[in-house]
Amino acid sequence: MCAQNCVNVRGSYECTCVQPEFLLRPDHTSCKAVVVLSISAVYHLCLRKRVANLVPKIHFRNPVFNGGYSESNLRNVPMSQNFYSPASPTMTKSNKSVSFKEACAAIEDYIANRGENDEVENEPEPFLDEADALFNKIKEESNTPVAAEKPKPKPKSVKKEYNNTSRGSSKRLSENSSSADSVLNSIKKKKQKLQASSLKENSGADDRLSYSPKVGLLARPANTDLPETPSLDLTSINESLKDKNINPSSLKFGFLGLGIMGSGIVKNLLNSGHSVIVWNRSPEKCDDFVKAGAEQGLTPSDVVQMADITFSCVADPQAAKDLIFGNCGVLSETTTSKGYVEMTGIDPETSQDIAEAIVNKGGRYLEAQIQGSKTQAEEGKLVILAAGDRSLFEDCQSCFIAMGVNSFYMGEVGNASKMNLVMQLMNGIILAGLTEGMALADRAGLKQKDLLEIISLTSLNCPMILNKGQAILDGTFPAHLPLTHLQKDLNLALEL
Repeated sequence: MCAQNCVNVRGSYECTCVQPEFLLRPDHTSCKAVVVLSISAVYHLCLRKRVANLVPKIHFRNPVFNGGYSESNLRNVPMSQNFYSPASPTMTKSNKSVSFKEACAAIEDYIANRGENDEVENEPEPFLDEADALFNKIKEESNTPVAAEKPKPKPKSVKKEYNNTSRGSSKRLSENSSSADSVLNSIKKKKQKLQASSLKENSGADDRLSYSPKVGLLARPANTDLPETPSLDLTSINESLKDKNINPSSLKFGFLGLGIMGSGIVKNLLNSGHSVIVWNRSPEKCDDFVKAGAEQGLTPSDVVQMADITFSCVADPQAAKDLIFGNCGVLSETTTSKGYVEMTGIDPETSQDIAEAIVNKGGRYLEAQIQGSKTQAEEGKLVILAAGDRSLFEDCQSCFIAMGVNSFYMGEVGNASKMNLVMQLMNGIILAGLTEGMALADRAGLKQKDLLEIISLTSLNCPMILNKGQAILDGTFPAHLPLTHLQKDLNLALEL
């Protein structure tokens, strides 16, 4: 029951008149409009909209009309009991839609033609008689039983299909499933025949550029065990390092992190004559480097204290922050005479946070992002992208020469990180394209080795595609760059 005593019809306030303003919503806004209308006016409005058969569903209760009104007595309500005129300004102000204004105009027109104080209550009206006749006709037609048409004979298959019983539906499902299984079996047999015929046709053909059954990449298991990574030979000096004729710096250099990339970098630093202090989260990795001539620090702060310039190359931005701000971290021993070089693949924001912390302690900061993988790190063929303190970049030149083929200074902190992430994004896209192409060739019945041979003769020829493609063919998958690190770089690139 709403505030205006309108009856709740079938669980919601509703008026069956076609005008949307007469819908009795729970907020009672349009409900007031219906209450103040003369019952006779509403009834006539409904008749004009040709919905007289819906009127019996409307019921009203208010302080003046005590009792319910239905179809039988709505038209007997005298027009003298008109509540429209006093409340008209309030209604038009609260509801300004076009349909509501049309309804009000219709009511005013009716009142003007009939007269507000009309005392002839039972005067017959042609419109009402016509409407009643129409209503009675519709009512009679709805009550008249319609002769049932003789059903047309249906095919047996259709009758089976529209059987409504659960037994019939389950039988139909079983029939459909059995027919689907038979179709699948026939397709498989045809496929096997086609493969057998293609094998016979190509048995005498040349082995190059020939079609092969699809048993290559797609038949491999989803997960394979990584091969054991061979230990790094720290005593051997590669030819590229000999050709560089490096004049090592007299400064002491610290290095935090002896992972896949860090191990190769430190090896070349030691073999080029630099003095290096190493630290790793798992101390046993430092043993071979100590035997090769390096010193070992127990904590990152110990390495910073012993070294003039400290390099860091760890897994991700969080690990890089832990080295700086963690317990026994870099900041505790950073002074004006210290330099810090961040080689971890990080985002520009993290690099700027680390730079601010180092500079506030009086130290110098340089980000030196590296392009390359395990092989390039061991052979000293990395590309270094640096940004930050220019004097620190100059002091690290002998180290950069030992590490790579070239080093670039890119200005303020953050530029090198952005460039590195752009490069990593391109690397990821190229590798994804290679793997998709190899899988598609296998699915199409082509040999992957033929695909790689053709690639080597086109503009797609590059070491990364050929080496990774050969690794896919051999199934060796050596860990040159962990997939988690590449995913980390791709996610960081998407945040630029």
